[in-house]
Amino acid sequence: MIVAIIDGYTDEPAGLGVPPYLGIYPRYAYGAIKKARKDARIFYLTIDDLRAAFEGERGVKTKNKTPNFPEVRKILEKANLIVYIGGLHTPGKYLSAVPAQVEEVAKFLRPFSGTKILGGPAFMGSAHAGGTMITSREFLLAQSVFDHIVYGDLEAFLHDYLTSPADADPFRLRTYRELRDYAVIGAEVVRQFPGYPDFVIVEIETQRGCPKAMGIGGCSFCTEPVRYRRIEDRPAEDVMAEVKALYELGVRHFRVGRQSCIFSYMAKPHGRVPIPNPDAIERLFSGIRRVAPDVKTLHVDNANPAVIANYPEESTRIAKALIMYGTPGNVVAFGLESADPKVAKLNNLNATAEETYEAVRILNRIGAKRGPNGMPWLLPGINIIFGLPGESKKSYEITFQFLKRLLDDGLMVRRINIRQVVVFPGTPLWHLRSKVKTEKHKKMIQHYRYKIRHEIDLPMLKRVVPVGTVLRGVRAEVFDNGLTYGRQMGSYPLIIGMPKEVELNRFYDVVIVDHGFRSITGIPVPVNINRESPRVLMWLPGIGKKTATKILAKRPFESADAFFRTVGEDKRELLKDIITL
Repeated sequence: MIVAIIDGYTDEPAGLGVPPYLGIYPRYAYGAIKKARKDARIFYLTIDDLRAAFEGERGVKTKNKTPNFPEVRKILEKANLIVYIGGLHTPGKYLSAVPAQVEEVAKFLRPFSGTKILGGPAFMGSAHAGGTMITSREFLLAQSVFDHIVYGDLEAFLHDYLTSPADADPFRLRTYRELRDYAVIGAEVVRQFPGYPDFVIVEIETQRGCPKAMGIGGCSFCTEPVRYRRIEDRPAEDVMAEVKALYELGVRHFRVGRQSCIFSYMAKPHGRVPIPNPDAIERLFSGIRRVAPDVKTLHVDNANPAVIANYPEESTRIAKALIMYGTPGNVVAFGLESADPKVAKLNNLNATAEETYEAVRILNRIGAKRGPNGMPWLLPGINIIFGLPGESKKSYEITFQFLKRLLDDGLMVRRINIRQVVVFPGTPLWHLRSKVKTEKHKKMIQHYRYKIRHEIDLPMLKRVVPVGTVLRGVRAEVFDNGLTYGRQMGSYPLIIGMPKEVELNRFYDVVIVDHGFRSITGIPVPVNINRESPRVLMWLPGIGKKTATKILAKRPFESADAFFRTVGEDKRELLKDIITL
């Protein structure tokens, strides 16, 4: 049996599967197929493979120029089963991959005769930028191309379909006991990932559902309670077994990101704010490090700031465990959404502004120290949603002032993510959709987005990574218009623009020389002052155009002393560790 799994890339509030991240869906699907049919020959393809195979020769630009398999067409022609995975719930901009739409995939797959199955979160959202519901036109198109559309768990359907087709239910959800084998067997698919083994970060699941939603209901816009009606924690032993399998295959970068709140793993339900369980989290992460001792990245994703603020002692233990067993550059994303208490109440939001402030303060106290890769060990991120019911001009100003308070008080936030609300069927917001303000407040939203980017993001970024900071292990990913763009492996890595062309898919140490609103400029170090181009020399801290001209006139320099006599002794402390002759 020949199977083609096509990864169209996924992005959800609790899970990321856009390269270099390998999400859970392809791995679980691979494992379910292999458990049902050991003889199956499974090919993992990406949407970029299809673009290169079907459009590349006509000059259509693709991010990934080289398909995993040059025989993509032949694989699809011979495949008995074609499984497409895609869907975006949240809007995002991606550096080296472009997620697929149903319309695009349908065009590629329509000519092939194998049984076609659509899975993942595609039916909840499918636009290139994310955060847009799938349209009725796309849905009808999907129905005309795919033999089966899976609304429940793809891996459950695939296993049932291959073992007992008549009983296969596209709405069925699997249990963690059922998942155990799929996850371990499915680890093998990572060998076919384009960035394997050095440039893949694997998303690891620990929990399904929302602990708060089980207590008093979820946030008005959230799809997690819609998809998973109860909270379920994945056994730590199962997580460790999956990590061990991936680690033995050569994976060194992991993100424990597939949960609504890492601080609520194995927590005790308690109304609005569950009681955290530090022992369970310490056991989980110490176990991960035991089976993956030389891991290079171990990060997390979401957390409810109300948990941290209401249980500071337990949360302090958890944060220290994330630092002890994790790696620097870690970010915990806080879902504040709005600092306006009226909006928070109407939309049943996770945390108040004061709780979020306190959570930011606690994480700064514990995690702001800079680690060996140049980034602070553990910082918060803030998620903001504009357009929620109940918002007014005052609401936007309240949220802005909250963010300004963080800045003015000397606290650090790694990122501020601003998106517009999307109304999904089945969520409480669906019944309030007439009160959604995205169109009515369009100009106001644009104004405050601009204001936050200029007045908060820029000075905050300068605080998190000051000029002269050396970030280690930056992967060069894309060269475009005279700049090489790269980032570290991690949960929310900074995008760094380097003003020169360097070899791609290599790791560099980069010194930060300038800041944008959400990205930074850096140059690979050490800088050879006798050979480097004038364009790069000008970017050296404290140099500039005039001093760069002096350097060009005087080089080659025979010693560092001769160099500093030219540029000034006051530059020695700033440059001594980042230059070479």
